[in-house]
Amino acid sequence: MSKRRYVARGVSGGYRIWDNKGRRWWGDLYELCPDDLLTELNSRADPDRISTLLKRYRALKR
Repeated sequence: MSKRRYVARGVSGGYRIWDNKGRRWWGDLYELCPDDLLTELNSRADPDRISTLLKRYRALKR
């Protein structure tokens, strides 16, 4: 079984998304990991869907 590309990881102050392929953090720091984002990361992890969710949560933070 292959390693998942994107995973949510707990860091100081909240959660961040780790890109296993690019070996870097991807996206913003979240105090709470949104349920639909976490569900997407734990299932298909479609990059387009993840980007859409990140844009939505980034807009809500403004």
